[in-house]
Amino acid sequence: MDWYRYGMRPLLHPSIGDITVSGILHALSDPVRAAIYAGLAASSSATTCSKFLQISDRGIPKSTLSQHFKVLREAGLIRSERHGVEMRNVSRCEELQHRFPGLIDAILSAHRSEVKVRTAPAQRRRAVRKS
Repeated sequence: MDWYRYGMRPLLHPSIGDITVSGILHALSDPVRAAIYAGLAASSSATTCSKFLQISDRGIPKSTLSQHFKVLREAGLIRSERHGVEMRNVSRCEELQHRFPGLIDAILSAHRSEVKVRTAPAQRRRAVRKS
């Protein structure tokens, strides 16, 4: 019960059998959470939450970021571990690939396509302004 004494509840992660497609789709329906998850999935090591304070040229408040990570964790998409004042996160892509073959790859591919479409007009506008 040391967690109680220090005011930190343990982090709960659903077992792989408790993860649902609807939970995954709900968690990734928010563009910020989808961007966070894509970043974690692309990372080869644990990543701190603070890496995602800027997403798509937008600042994300720490409290909002914490909520996004909680939703991703509760959906079973990530594992989080406390290290002092930092929270280190890793994606559960490999586990999810066994549970739902192809699902995560399809979602991440669609996310990459969507990001390209959204950023292309903005990049063109910036290039025109610089000329």
